[in-house]
Amino acid sequence: MLFLVNIIVAGLLAGLMYALVAIGFVLIYKASGVFNFAQGAMVLLSALTFVTLNEHGLPFWLCFIITVGVLIVASVLIEFLVLRPLVNRSPDTLFMATLGLSFVIEGLAQLVLGTDVHQLDLGIPDVPLKLYGLQVSDFDLFTAAVSILLVAVLALLFGKTRVGISLRAVADNTLAAQSIGIRLPHIWRIVWSVAGVVALIAGLLWGNRQGVQFSLSLVVLKAMPVLIIGGFSSIPGAIVGGLIVGATENLADIYIGPLVHGAVSDWFAYILATAFLLIRPNGLFGEKPIQRV
Repeated sequence: MLFLVNIIVAGLLAGLMYALVAIGFVLIYKASGVFNFAQGAMVLLSALTFVTLNEHGLPFWLCFIITVGVLIVASVLIEFLVLRPLVNRSPDTLFMATLGLSFVIEGLAQLVLGTDVHQLDLGIPDVPLKLYGLQVSDFDLFTAAVSILLVAVLALLFGKTRVGISLRAVADNTLAAQSIGIRLPHIWRIVWSVAGVVALIAGLLWGNRQGVQFSLSLVVLKAMPVLIIGGFSSIPGAIVGGLIVGATENLADIYIGPLVHGAVSDWFAYILATAFLLIRPNGLFGEKPIQRV
C-alpha cells in the first residue's frame, strides 16, 4: 500500500511541472480564445536568456529581472507585429500565427544565445527525501510550493483587479469589450507578459531538471493532455489536469508497462486525453461555448 501511495505522490508532484507550462497556455487562451503554440518557445527563450546571463557571472536576482524585461519587450513586439494586424481574425488564423511565431522565437533565441546545452543549477537538490514514510525530493516539494503560490497570485491578479475584469470581458466578447472602452492591445500586452513570466518559472524548473536545450520547447506537447483534461480556460483546471496526468502516467508505467514490455508514460497521457475528448470535450473545468441566436 505504501508503495502505491509513493507512486501516486511522485506522479502528482511531477504533474505540477506539466501544469506550470499549461498555465501559460490558459492565460493566452482566456484573452484571445487561441491555443498559443509559441508558449513552448517562450519557455526555451526565457530559460536560455536566464542561464546565459547567469553563466556570465550575474547574480540570480539580476538575471531574473533582466529576463523578465526581455520577455516584456518580446510581448510588446508580438502584440504590435503579430496580434494587432490580425485582430478580429478567425481563431484558426491566430493559431497559425502563433505556430509560425514559435519557430521565429526558437530561431532567434538560438541565433543570439547559441545552441549549446546549458546546465542550470538553482541550488535545490533533486534527491530522495523520506517524509512520513514517503520518498519525495526537495526539488519536487519546491515545485509544488511554487505552483501553489503562482496559482494564488494569478487568482488574485485576474480575479480581484481591474485587469482581471477586463480580461474576462475580452474573453467573453471581444467586440463588446472594445465598445465599452477596453483597449485590446493593452490587455494582450499584459497577458502575454504574465504568460512570459510563467514561462520563465516553468523554464527554470524544467531547465534545472533536464538542462537548457532545444528540446525544452517540446514541453508544449506534455501540456496538451493537461489542457484537454483540465479545460483550456481554467487555471485551477491546468493544475488538476497536471495532477491527473502525472499520477496516471506513473501508475500506467508500473502496472501497464510490464504487460506491453516497455514504458507507456510517453503516450498514455494522450490516450487519456482522447478519452476526455470523447466523454467531456470541454475538460473538467472548461466553459461550455454559449451560442446566441
